[in-house]
Amino acid sequence: MPWPWRRKSRKSMARIVIEGAISGPTRERVVKALRQVEEREFPALLLRIDSPGGTVGDSQEIHAAIGRLRSKGCRVVASFGNISASGGVYVGVAAEKIVANPGTITGSIGVILRGNNISKLLERIGISFETVKSGLYKDILSPDRALTADERELLQGLIDSSYGQFVDAVATGRGLSDSVVRAFADGRVFSGAQAMELGLIDELGDEEHARRLAARLAGLDEEKTQPVLFGKPQKRLAGLIPGRNMLRGLQQALSLELAWCGQPLWLWRP
Repeated sequence: MPWPWRRKSRKSMARIVIEGAISGPTRERVVKALRQVEEREFPALLLRIDSPGGTVGDSQEIHAAIGRLRSKGCRVVASFGNISASGGVYVGVAAEKIVANPGTITGSIGVILRGNNISKLLERIGISFETVKSGLYKDILSPDRALTADERELLQGLIDSSYGQFVDAVATGRGLSDSVVRAFADGRVFSGAQAMELGLIDELGDEEHARRLAARLAGLDEEKTQPVLFGKPQKRLAGLIPGRNMLRGLQQALSLELAWCGQPLWLWRP
């Protein structure tokens, strides 16, 4: 007899939420949830995305996991919330259909990589680094000096490769040509209404609209089928204290800025 959490769910719908920046913890939670949905053989998945994007590798792993789920016959509909940009778009285009609100902020298709050049500040306070390295480019993006022309060219090649992967995923997922995608994939953001005109989404509507669409695609009862939530993020008690959510948001933004320095990102950074 199968375990209760592995019972077949052929007449139900699953729901997974991707909220906030996409990073390692998000990828672990979401990929695990997608695996559970696959094991229980849900015929439909409602994927709610409210994210500015994040790291390239983590976005790609979630995208691949959605693809595996769809290959098993699960109908996946993505619902874009307040924002689904950059890596959020990359994840979303793995779905069969995408629904966004007319005012959803989406797009920002592109790659960004930033380092911190604080050499002038270090010079003013009398700090200098002594570096021993095994290769010419081993200390690329070191904060104590500016990039050389060769280093900038090397990093631009890395960015161009990552950008090409992004464009290819959007073109494949949305049934568009590479040239059409590149025409609007220059980092700009769109409203949901504009994104629909470009072919980046399928329909305008809220999450309830997306739920009904997923039910229709899977042959489920639109009125009665309610999603079963998987991969729910853990809530911390500190989040219940007034003002702590804003403080936690600022702390997370600073932590991500430091942790992601020097990494190519699929991230909208206004």
